[in-house]
Amino acid sequence: MKLRWKVLGGLAMAAIIGGTYIYQNRVDIILKRVATMGKPDIGPNIEIEWEQGPSLAPEGVQPPNIVFILADDLGINDISTFGGGLAGGKVQTPNIDRLAAEGAIFTQAYAGNATCSPSRAMLMTGRYPTRTGFEYTPTPPGMGRMVAMIANDLKSKQDSPIERTVYTKPDGDVPDFYGQGLPSEEITIAETLKENGYHTVHIGKWHLGYGDRGPNNQGFEESIHMDDMYYLPKDDPNVVNAELDFDPIDKFLWARGDFANSFNGSEPFRPGGYLTDYWTDESLKVIEANKNRPFFLYLAHWGVHTPLQSTRADYDAVSEQLGEDASRRLKVYGGMLRALDRSVGRVMDKLEKEGLADNTIIVFSSDNGGAGYIGVDGVNAPYRGWKLTMFEGGIKAPMFVKWPAQIKGGTRIDTPVAHIDVMPTLAAAAGAELPDVEIDGRNMLSLISGDGEFSREDDALYWQSGYLQVVRAGDWKLQHEGRRDKSWLFNLADDPTEQNNIAEIHPEKLNELKALLEKHQAGRTPSLYPYSLESPIQIDKTLADKPNKDDEVAWWPN
Repeated sequence: MKLRWKVLGGLAMAAIIGGTYIYQNRVDIILKRVATMGKPDIGPNIEIEWEQGPSLAPEGVQPPNIVFILADDLGINDISTFGGGLAGGKVQTPNIDRLAAEGAIFTQAYAGNATCSPSRAMLMTGRYPTRTGFEYTPTPPGMGRMVAMIANDLKSKQDSPIERTVYTKPDGDVPDFYGQGLPSEEITIAETLKENGYHTVHIGKWHLGYGDRGPNNQGFEESIHMDDMYYLPKDDPNVVNAELDFDPIDKFLWARGDFANSFNGSEPFRPGGYLTDYWTDESLKVIEANKNRPFFLYLAHWGVHTPLQSTRADYDAVSEQLGEDASRRLKVYGGMLRALDRSVGRVMDKLEKEGLADNTIIVFSSDNGGAGYIGVDGVNAPYRGWKLTMFEGGIKAPMFVKWPAQIKGGTRIDTPVAHIDVMPTLAAAAGAELPDVEIDGRNMLSLISGDGEFSREDDALYWQSGYLQVVRAGDWKLQHEGRRDKSWLFNLADDPTEQNNIAEIHPEKLNELKALLEKHQAGRTPSLYPYSLESPIQIDKTLADKPNKDDEVAWWPN
């Protein structure tokens, strides 16, 4: 009997110990499972046979070629044009600076949102989410629940005073990840230009849906589509990785990620090198193939989004600039920035070589501000906030436009503009008619030329993500977070870095801007699907910094 109880006691203790181990390590156990679930086979790299344009250019004046280069999560201060540059200017961006200097710099340009997909939708359509219903970034199945679990596990271990991330299971019939995206009936700039005789090519990130929402069904005749998240395989001898043990999204990406893209809906295959360089290589081939006909190239880089992966050569180069004391993640991030800058230079050089530079419009921007979750200080300096906040650091974006035939180098434009203005501007430059729908953006060519009026209703720009709604009207900016009924009001002329919330001392202006938000929401198209994740985002600290109870946060729903 005693032996029996000893055995049972031992089994019980083993079960307790095992259960405790599983509970304490549940995140790692689940991540390992996530890493192997439902991954497709990925084939070897293939040689892409780009469609070849005519061998001779037609006679007469031709519409301009258009190259739109979009960075991902690029901080406004990552670009040395604005007087800064990464790590106090130690890492410069000479090629992006050259593009800016040879064209127009929009000093008050904004992304469409503080996260990627809604911004990209506004770039493509010139329309707000109140018209399209496309309000939230689609996330892979289980990601919201998983990220919330990891985030709260990390906060528990850190004994963080910041409120926990909330996973809210959406009610009703919600489309799965592959059913989420920009509705196919929305008309993109690619469709508009294609109707006007342009050959249209997409290379890189899309993140606006699959199937009939994918690039080939939204106006792009050819498309290299980013199918996974790595820049190189994690164990490639030429890669330097920087995993972030304080970031729940990063943990998910490293567990789930792989190295793959596809072409025109093909089965996934391995890219032919470090992603930023490979997509640039293919972009140069597209330029050469289409040099004798009008083309629209949308080069949508993954850089400098996490996971942080640099080539060893770029890592070594920036390590010399940053010095021994710099963190590994800063060096890897700097290497990624160096690759992005190199891409811009190579595209400009190729256009020059092919004799296309004078009649080609190059637009450079980023889908939102730099992310606080990478743990790198100053990427959005001097502005407050990060990606996933509507403070200036989260939505201020570079916008440079080079067009030698029409734009004098050194042009600076201080009028506030946003991503919704890109679509009607490019359509006007190409001589294309806008689709017969309501377009919220405005043609910026009058600002560039200085010979026409530029105005928008109520002089207002809008942003939103669920209960977080924002308006800038003139120099006044209101953020209203419905979760806590909290308002931030700033006069950007006096306080461009949003240090002093003056909502309580300017009630008339607060009510005036709230009325604009209500007007903007009147008759809106409902969101295509609900948000599932809510996170408190620290405004003034990176995720690597130790939080305290007095830190100001803004809640972000997606």
